Amino acid sequence: MKMEAKPLLTNLSKHLREQGYDLINGPLRNYKLLQLWLKKPGNPAELYYHTLSHAFSSEQVLTSQINSALKVSARYKNEYQFNMGMSVLDVLLHSFGLNLMELQSVFSSGEKVSIAYEGSETQEVPLAHIENYMHTADYLHPNPSLYSHANRDQILLISGLLLAKNLVITIDTDFEISPEFIVEVDKKTKGALNAFKKSEKSIKMVSEGKSLFPVAVKAHRLHFDKGHFIKTNLVTDSRAFF
Repeated sequence: MKMEAKPLLTNLSKHLREQGYDLINGPLRNYKLLQLWLKKPGNPAELYYHTLSHAFSSEQVLTSQINSALKVSARYKNEYQFNMGMSVLDVLLHSFGLNLMELQSVFSSGEKVSIAYEGSETQEVPLAHIENYMHTADYLHPNPSLYSHANRDQILLISGLLLAKNLVITIDTDFEISPEFIVEVDKKTKGALNAFKKSEKSIKMVSEGKSLFPVAVKAHRLHFDKGHFIKTNLVTDSRAFF
């Protein structure tokens, strides 16, 4: 009997970067398409305008599209040593209204932690459309501050979002998982994560998937010269941004 080959697991962050996306590492999950963010050297990025049309006006109309080529499943995951993985989970669990201290009370030790997502959808605004918009755009109103930040190339625009329905956490322990332990984990996660035994020493927790939430972002820096838009370039210093 021929055995079916298992799908190879791929590093999630690496896979996303190859597509121009960066994984969101912090608890903030309010990113939206066409937001403008202000990124000054040495400072964390801050939301500047909720949408491009609040800062610039143009006759061009921008609409989003679904990128069916970029999807992620549980075969794309980031894997960490136990303590490092629990540290990564700290900010992530806050997005689901959970506290890492609750999980740490039942997972005092272990081998490794992996994080993945399922049920993804990618929304993008084509870069060519954004650049056409900007080449014909004017400031919505006189705005010396916007003019200054634009000329210093400090404005970032979100052009793509990867959204997912489910967060998938797998924890490999150094003890055998019992039915009672699963019940205790369910109590600690308050029903936000459904836990089940994956193997003798491995537990899997999956979020309920009630709505899509941002997982990764594609952002472009807007370049200006004396107030005039010149070009965009894909952001590569996103660790200081997301």
